[in-house]
Amino acid sequence: MMASSYNAKEEDGHHSGASGPGGAAAKSKKPDNTAFKQQRLPAWQPILTAGTVLPAFFVIGLIFIPIGIGLYVTSNNIKEFEIDYTGIDMSSPCFNCSQNFSWNSTKPCKCSLPFSLDQPFESNVFVYYGLSNFYQNHRRYVKSRDDSQLNGDLFSLTHPSKECEPYRSGSDNKPIAPCGAIANSMFNDTLELYYIDPNETRTLIPLVKKGIAWWTDKHVKFRNPGGNNSNLTASFQGNSKPVNWNKPVYELDADPENNGFINEDFIVWMRTAALPTFRKLYRIIQRKNNMTPTLPRGNYTLEVTYNYPVRSFEGRKRMILSTISWMGGKNPFLGIAYITVGSVCFFLGVVLLIIHHKYGNRSNNSDIPN
Repeated sequence: MMASSYNAKEEDGHHSGASGPGGAAAKSKKPDNTAFKQQRLPAWQPILTAGTVLPAFFVIGLIFIPIGIGLYVTSNNIKEFEIDYTGIDMSSPCFNCSQNFSWNSTKPCKCSLPFSLDQPFESNVFVYYGLSNFYQNHRRYVKSRDDSQLNGDLFSLTHPSKECEPYRSGSDNKPIAPCGAIANSMFNDTLELYYIDPNETRTLIPLVKKGIAWWTDKHVKFRNPGGNNSNLTASFQGNSKPVNWNKPVYELDADPENNGFINEDFIVWMRTAALPTFRKLYRIIQRKNNMTPTLPRGNYTLEVTYNYPVRSFEGRKRMILSTISWMGGKNPFLGIAYITVGSVCFFLGVVLLIIHHKYGNRSNNSDIPN
C-alpha cells in the first residue's frame, strides 16, 4: 500500500511539472495563446455556386480562344526553312563525310547541299544549327563544367572543379581550359550560304557572328582570365585544350572581342538545352534595306565543313533559316494550348449551364416544405 502511494505521488509530480534540482519549474510545451499559434486567424473560403462558376468558365473561354488564335496565326506567319545535312542517305552530298569523319580526324571534310527558297525572307534571318538525339539535359553532363573557371578565376584555371572529370586534365597532365564534357563536345561545323543568281553566279551571303549570345552571358557570366583584353596566349599557357578540340580556346577567333571564353559560339553552346532535339543560334543575316528582301526567292548552296560527327549516337544535324516575330521564333504550341484550354472551359460552361437549368429548379423545389 505504501509503495503504491509513493508511485502515484511520483507520477503526479512528473506530470505536474515538479521542480528540478535547481528548484525551477519545468517549461511547459503548451503553445502561446496567440491567434497564429492557436489557429484563430480569420479565413475566407469561397462557396462555389452556379452563379460564380459558370461566368468564370465563359470568361476564360472568351479570353483564351482569341489569344490562342492570335498566337497561332502569328506563329504561322513566321517563315522557316530547314535542311538536313547529316548524310545518312547514300544520295546525300554529305554521305562520305558522315561515314569517314570522326573526332580523331585531322583533316575536315567538306560537302555542298543545293536548295531553293519558294518565297523570299523579308526581315532579318536567323541561322540555326539543330541537333537530334543529343541529351544535353543528362545530369552528369549538365554538371560537367566549372563556372568559376569560365568567369576568369585564375585559381580555377589551374585547379578545375572535380565535376569536370574525366575532362579535367589532358594527356600532358595540364588542366584543361575550358574543362568538362559540355565544352569538350562543342559544335564546330562551319556553315556558309551562297546565293545562285540566274546567271549561275555564286554570291556569298554575309553572316553576322556577334549578337547571338545572351547579353548577361557575354558580359557577366563569361570572362577571360586577366581581363577580356589580356594576352590570351599567355593567360592560357599552362592549360591544355579539350580532348575533342582541334585548337585551343585562345584561337577560336581572330577578333579579340570574340575570343577565348567570351567567344559567342562557345557561349551559346554552353547554355544547355532541355530536350534531346534542339536548335541553337549560329548566325544572323541582317537586312540591308527595306527595298530588297534579305533572302530573295531562288537557288542557294549550303557549304558545310563537316567537323562534328553524330553517327556514333545516331544523331541528326540540320540547318534552319527562320524569321522572328514579337513572340519569338516559330512555336505553334502556345497558340494551340490557349485554344484548347479556352475551348474546354467554354464547353464545360455550356454543359454545366444545361445541367443547372435542367436540375437546378428541381432541387430548389424539393427544399420547399409542404
